[in-house]
Amino acid sequence: MTRVLVIEDEPSYVEALELSLAAEGFEVDSAGDGKAGLDAFQRRHPDVVLLDLMLPGIQGLDVLRLLRKESDVPVIVVSAKDAEADIVSALELGADDYVTKPYSIRELIARVRAADRRSAAGIGTEVYTLGSATLDAGSLKLQLAGAEHDLPKKEFEVLRLLMERPGRVVSREEFLDRVWGFAWLGDTRTLDQHIRRLRRRLESDPDAPSIETVRGVGYRLVEG
Repeated sequence: MTRVLVIEDEPSYVEALELSLAAEGFEVDSAGDGKAGLDAFQRRHPDVVLLDLMLPGIQGLDVLRLLRKESDVPVIVVSAKDAEADIVSALELGADDYVTKPYSIRELIARVRAADRRSAAGIGTEVYTLGSATLDAGSLKLQLAGAEHDLPKKEFEVLRLLMERPGRVVSREEFLDRVWGFAWLGDTRTLDQHIRRLRRRLESDPDAPSIETVRGVGYRLVEG
């Protein structure tokens, strides 16, 4: 049974999540502040973490930072903070997904299922090369002009999907299905932020490929 840890200080959200996740067959643990969340993580070893950012004591981003020092368990940030800077900060620290409140409980459960599925499936060992860029699935590293960049898993998966089919358009729907494991056409800012971060990395090397936007459809990777 998949175990989900909810780190959230708002009782109404905790209660709704506990009831809804349990009804879908998940085992649910909850913690009302950052320290309690870290303690519960150590004791219960969850398969997926739902993490609020505005927590008493240890703040959510600090909880995420500490979790990433010891585990690559999927972490879905669930927060009322919807500014781009907040989303970017969470993704940079290794969050797998970002959902803003209020949210659809059915959508959130779909994201939990997808995160658990993709975590169990693993990454693989392939190596992809285009121009001066080399992407190594075994190490989650991107090599550019002699420099190595450690990529968060979701950032790696977005770039791998582009490198699998250079010059061809990958639709938003396919990114969400292949990388996040579900088709959702509402708020796709998480995907957009991953694309922005990858563009900044690739732009550090003039011989690296670049990511083009195909308006209304998706993105494609083209040689520099």
